[in-house]
Amino acid sequence: MKQRIITASILAACAVALLAIGGVVLAAAIVAIICFAVYEEYSALSKAGHHPLAWPTWAGMALSVPLLAIGGAKLLIAVAIGVALTTIACIVFRRAPQLEDVLYSLLPFVSLVLPGMAMLALVDIEPKSVQLTYLCLMIAIPCVGDIFALYIGSALRGPKLSPAVSPNKTISGAVGGLVGSLLASLLVGLIAWALAVNSRAVLPAWWHYVLLGLIGGATGQLGDLFASLIKRHCGIKDFSNLFPGHGGMLDRLDSVIFMAIIIFCYRMLTVL
Repeated sequence: MKQRIITASILAACAVALLAIGGVVLAAAIVAIICFAVYEEYSALSKAGHHPLAWPTWAGMALSVPLLAIGGAKLLIAVAIGVALTTIACIVFRRAPQLEDVLYSLLPFVSLVLPGMAMLALVDIEPKSVQLTYLCLMIAIPCVGDIFALYIGSALRGPKLSPAVSPNKTISGAVGGLVGSLLASLLVGLIAWALAVNSRAVLPAWWHYVLLGLIGGATGQLGDLFASLIKRHCGIKDFSNLFPGHGGMLDRLDSVIFMAIIIFCYRMLTVL
């Protein structure tokens, strides 16, 4: 537990530093993080005996960065279609094509690359106060929810949430996680309102933080369960040993990735 706390503290400090620096440095860090997570997921699928085709996803990720800067998030649809069609075409013409190879080839792109591009889109938001509010919500809601779920679930125990996927997770922990996510969202909103004196009008309304906390908290837990499902399928405990006590990049990123989708969709809806 001590090692887990130390690692979590270092990761939190790095996140704060990156958010403070922002700009190109933050965008580059996001790309590096997503690349590492994609590598971990493809490695896990390969170890499970599958034969995923990875290069279209890597090419799509490389193309997404400049296209996102040039034309915005709408160009990601074209990238997604291109990656899907290229992957299908290459696997169809294999000597022994298998349908599951298409699915496993596209899984990292859908579950990691597209949400990663959503993260990059959030980095481009102006004013800076709104950008930081969204990014802090993206990180705080799932991470604080995870902490509450761990401690409340360990204390109260009770019926399992999804024993076939993650035997240690309980319903009490899930409810506690939602409470933690809601409190984190409201706290981020309160801090943003206190600090962004000149841009309060463009910040989310208070009840938006409530919705984001609840919906984001549930979605973050879903992301955690989805990552557990992949690990159970692949027969591994962690995606890697990159972070002592925490596993790999994807083990730390699973709930944040799903939360990034929620924040991105929220942003798109509120600017219509």
